[in-house]
Amino acid sequence: MRSKKDLVDIIYAKYKCSKAKIIKMVGIVASSYYRKPSLGRKGNTATTTTFHQTKGFVSQCVVVKSIKKILKHEFIDCGYRLMTSYLKRDGYKINHKKLYRIMKEEGLLKLENRISRSGSGRKFVKFRKVYTSRPLQCLEMDIKMVWVPNVGKNAYLLSIIDVHTRRILIDYFSFTIKQNHVIELLSQLFEDYQYPESVVIRSDNGSQFIAKSVREYLGLIGVQQEFTHVATPEENAHIEAYHGILKKEVFARFDYRTFGEIEQILKRFVPFYNNQRLHGLLGRITPMEKWSADKHLILMKKLTA
Repeated sequence: MRSKKDLVDIIYAKYKCSKAKIIKMVGIVASSYYRKPSLGRKGNTATTTTFHQTKGFVSQCVVVKSIKKILKHEFIDCGYRLMTSYLKRDGYKINHKKLYRIMKEEGLLKLENRISRSGSGRKFVKFRKVYTSRPLQCLEMDIKMVWVPNVGKNAYLLSIIDVHTRRILIDYFSFTIKQNHVIELLSQLFEDYQYPESVVIRSDNGSQFIAKSVREYLGLIGVQQEFTHVATPEENAHIEAYHGILKKEVFARFDYRTFGEIEQILKRFVPFYNNQRLHGLLGRITPMEKWSADKHLILMKKLTA
């Protein structure tokens, strides 16, 4: 009995009409008709070398050593796509498909050293976009609770992020955060940047942020304050995302016990985040690289005699 593919060939040879019409009429999928048997041959053999700008072609074991060196950093826990960007920065010419194969063969696609401290992780909604054109145009601030095991209670981390560059401008870690601490932190921040013009700062409705003294201080220095709606973390998406990164890349991976240990980890992580960690939504560059590229756009108050 003839196959449907043979039937297509016979009808085409006899009537010379459109093959597409014949294939549809016979009732087979076009890709099935045009597929050629491989006769047991597999696809192209994977290359065993990778080009490096200074070292030339290197073996796979050299690439693996470079991957493991990057993953040894205390704050890096990334997949193959972001790892591709790190390797390219290191001088390699490699695509993400090849890197996926290498990392899969070496068991490097997922790190298993995370520490579970609670139940299922929090699910974030799709973030609402905040459109900016320069640094210090829109800031977001939020407070994250951090469990301190040796005292059996939470400490609090107040972080302020620049939305345009994703740079962490300043933070404050303590067992208590009151409205006077918020004012002191904001005062230090805006003094460091010489009180730039047309700044909007966004936060949720925490008691420290809605306090009359905080609102009066921001009004006094000409900073516009915005509050998110109740139960809408997507309106404060960038700082929420940063605190999510902290949870995944720091708090779920480090076996700390004391407040001081957490404080030291944070002092190391923030410079790493700003200066070394590649940010996907910035085009695989660091927050400080974005800041350096756009800082000339910051609006400053005109100096008066």
